[in-house]
Amino acid sequence: MSQQAVNGVQCRGKVLTLDNMNPNVKRVEYAVRGPIVQRAVQIEKELKAGVKKPFTEVIKANIGDAQAMGQKPITFLRQVLALCSYPELLEDKKFPEDAKKRAQRILEACGGNSIGAYSASQGIECIRQDVARYIERRDGGIPSNPDNIYLSTGASDAIVTILKLLVCGEGCDRTGVMISIPQYPLYSAALADLGAVQINYYLDEDNCWSLDVKELRRALSAARQHCNPRVLCIINPGNPTGQVQSRQCIEDVIRFAKEEHLFLMADEVYQDNVYAEGCKFYSFKKVLFEMGPEYSSTVEMASFHSTSKCYMGECGFRGGYMEVINMDPEVKAQLTKLVSVRLCPPIPGQALLDLVVNPPQPDEPSYTTFMKERTAVLATLAEKASLTEQIFNTVPGITCNPVQGAMYTFPRITLPQSAIDKAKEAGQAPDMFYCMRLLEEEGICLVPGSGFGQREGTFHFRMTILPPTEKLKVVLQKICEFHLRFTQEFS
Repeated sequence: MSQQAVNGVQCRGKVLTLDNMNPNVKRVEYAVRGPIVQRAVQIEKELKAGVKKPFTEVIKANIGDAQAMGQKPITFLRQVLALCSYPELLEDKKFPEDAKKRAQRILEACGGNSIGAYSASQGIECIRQDVARYIERRDGGIPSNPDNIYLSTGASDAIVTILKLLVCGEGCDRTGVMISIPQYPLYSAALADLGAVQINYYLDEDNCWSLDVKELRRALSAARQHCNPRVLCIINPGNPTGQVQSRQCIEDVIRFAKEEHLFLMADEVYQDNVYAEGCKFYSFKKVLFEMGPEYSSTVEMASFHSTSKCYMGECGFRGGYMEVINMDPEVKAQLTKLVSVRLCPPIPGQALLDLVVNPPQPDEPSYTTFMKERTAVLATLAEKASLTEQIFNTVPGITCNPVQGAMYTFPRITLPQSAIDKAKEAGQAPDMFYCMRLLEEEGICLVPGSGFGQREGTFHFRMTILPPTEKLKVVLQKICEFHLRFTQEFS
């Protein structure tokens, strides 16, 4: 340890350094907000300072942040949140009666009738009851118990909490967690942080990013040589790949989880974002219970939902929930203890979630506007999903699968060998090199496929379909022109 005298006082260097900090944290990577996004922020500052660029704004198509991309909030959701935040507005004639009733019910469930008070750690009880009723309606009457519902700070918080419970053991007995490749980098980041073993299973790009149980078996069998696989994570509809799983596929996955004694984690935050004809969202819970008691009474599962996606796009409120199924009661007590350490999820996020699971009904004054706004958002997303696929597939060297659901496209790009070599010289993944060039030349921020994982020798990028339609057309056009220019330069 270096020692220097400053004004006669011995200095022993920093207590916390890169060499002695938690090594797991250093292994964490989160591509969605990685180096390319940091450069995009720098470029925005340069533009503000008057630096001349070949573009006038940076378009951040890197993250599923609907309102940052111009999506308007749903009126009813914001009316109730305004009433909850400033209850004096309950006297205001401009607010519809159903919005006032919702706000009053939420406020009555809060300590001191204020959303500034803490709630129970598991979440406000009447909101958990509403979530359970929502799940029952969604799944055609299959019962849901509010005691199995945990409200959370977005879905991410709940996912990390469940992983924390599951990770244990050392060496060959260390917990292995199966995640899809490509994957949403929350999973790889959380596993690195927790020191768990990441087990990759590959989605089938040639078959619209479908999931094949044979591939699950291959990945599991290989992993058993060096860890103890205990968890299978599924994202449906898919992020970053936008696929929607068929009912048959979900049944196959559930059978596999039962046979191999795996805990299932079903990330279903895009459940309202289904666009392709012939595709339908089936919740893992619904399929599990319809498979009969052999499965529904034994397969352990947690499923997750959020207020950040679908038609709501309310990312900043950090609302979400998980439902746990067939969890050992003693473990559930430990889960309740673990969430209590964080006191409670944000109350405005809980209030927002309540409105999502308990929206205006046909006999209420806000219903017509609510349905009109909800339908418009989802219809526009469906139109943009189709537009994105069509335009990308006109360009030689870009191959785009149908965007069946969620809010991203993950096209495959063919890169010339000299571009791959140039990237390697610069110490960059080839698709990172490509995306960085696109950002510098066109002001468009995408995430390289290497940040999500991909088969060796293939290259992709993830782009959100959230920009307004006219702006999206411009973005797609610019990417296509850039791709042709880039290919020509390195051919």
